[in-house]
Amino acid sequence: MNRKEYNIAVKELSGRLYGYCLKYLRNSADSSDIVQDAFEKLWNNRKKVELSKAKSWLFSTAHNTLINFINKKNRITYMYELESKQNARNLSHDFEMKEVVDICLSCLPPVQKSIILLRDLEGYNYKEISEILDLSESQVKVYLFRARNKIKKQLKGQAILEVRHA
Repeated sequence: MNRKEYNIAVKELSGRLYGYCLKYLRNSADSSDIVQDAFEKLWNNRKKVELSKAKSWLFSTAHNTLINFINKKNRITYMYELESKQNARNLSHDFEMKEVVDICLSCLPPVQKSIILLRDLEGYNYKEISEILDLSESQVKVYLFRARNKIKKQLKGQAILEVRHA
């Protein structure tokens, strides 16, 4: 097929090919893309395709492209749905974890709660915490150790309760 024959094929077949794709996909932008892709493939294979067989070649190519496009779109949609479900589960889990942490922190004495918040959530070092709370560094370390142990015990108790309720 030469350039002139290719242009004839484009002129005569593009409308019908577009109509076929549009009925299949019901989306004009995607249909246009597939028609464009089919004609690009025809151009790349013009030396192998005769003008008399261009119509069937184009429709076969467009059909295969449609199938591939739909399969890809379905995979993307499926992955998006899985990701959305996972994100919803993660948000729920994050919310539950925040509740558990809040409950654990509320059970601590005020000094221990302040030290946990300053050290583990705000990132202050022992010296800075001691200056903020007017305590010695060794007191900060002791209170932090005790607070973490209380939280561990509460979390272990929570895990046992969840296992019993499951």
